[in-house]
Amino acid sequence: MSALTRSLFAARPDVHRTSTRRTVVRSAALLAVSALALSGCATATPETTASPDASAQSVDLSNCGFDVSFDAAPERVITIKSSTTEMLLALGLGDRIIGTAFQDGPVPEQWASDAAGLTSIAERVPSEEAVLDLEPDLVFAGWESTFSADGAGERADLTALGINTFVAPSACQSAEQPAQLSFDDVFSDIETVASIFRVDASVLLAEQAAQLAAVDANGDSRTALWFSSGSDTPYVGAGIGAPQLLLDTVGLTNIAADIDSTWAPFNWEAVVDADPDFIVLVDADWNSADKKIEVLETNPATANLSAVKAGRYLVVPFAASEAGVRSVEAAASLSAQIAELDG
Repeated sequence: MSALTRSLFAARPDVHRTSTRRTVVRSAALLAVSALALSGCATATPETTASPDASAQSVDLSNCGFDVSFDAAPERVITIKSSTTEMLLALGLGDRIIGTAFQDGPVPEQWASDAAGLTSIAERVPSEEAVLDLEPDLVFAGWESTFSADGAGERADLTALGINTFVAPSACQSAEQPAQLSFDDVFSDIETVASIFRVDASVLLAEQAAQLAAVDANGDSRTALWFSSGSDTPYVGAGIGAPQLLLDTVGLTNIAADIDSTWAPFNWEAVVDADPDFIVLVDADWNSADKKIEVLETNPATANLSAVKAGRYLVVPFAASEAGVRSVEAAASLSAQIAELDG
């Protein structure tokens, strides 16, 4: 953890959980990012503060249990899922993106101009053929399941072809999954990606730290359901991932917190028994918040829930519901929505 990341938790201990960072970074580049955070040099790149051959240092990582090595900063990147596209845009690396896929919604206004020229190669997970056609040197995915024979290709096969692969560490499932996602993990992901590209993340991390410190935990321990999708069976935010982190950050109690998963199937009987004070609706093009409200209001089992009758809905865009550079923004939005409903 860098000095900047440590300073965040000193200022905001209520959102910190002890979490073991299983991704090991063995490179001068990451050390340089930490050094910059200590010195406050926000405009320099790691190469300008490390040894003369810092840019030649290899960045070696264990990523979801798969070893990857970056001898140089990637120049031609395919991003799959909004979380990875927006990570690179936030780090000023939009010019490295040669294709995007499986975007979950529009790019936020602060990065829209940088995203204007990006090309989508698939609405969902691209085929391996579509990936190979672009000759990338990195495929950066927001979901581990992206890499399969029926998807973008097996990681080992792509590596053998000279194409590196990387999964957002907080999204790991098969190995190295955070036991309980914290903002330590989210910010460490940013630092790790910055180290791969040999860029400085200190300005971005400082901005995120300041925004997080300003989030009001105004949920007052009231209960909430994180409703991601589903009708007959609700698919909900469970107890160890981004939904849990965001609910904790704003002071809400997740009714599915005891499920040891990031997202999980739930049941309406349990929702009715819990009668949550708020319902968080994940808004996506393929399953909008309005559709979820319709499900809740027309289902006899949920129509009489206190939150449904009072319209105590909180909305999170799908792209901001997964761990990444929009996690702090999502927490701030939830807090603001709670304040508005409490009016």
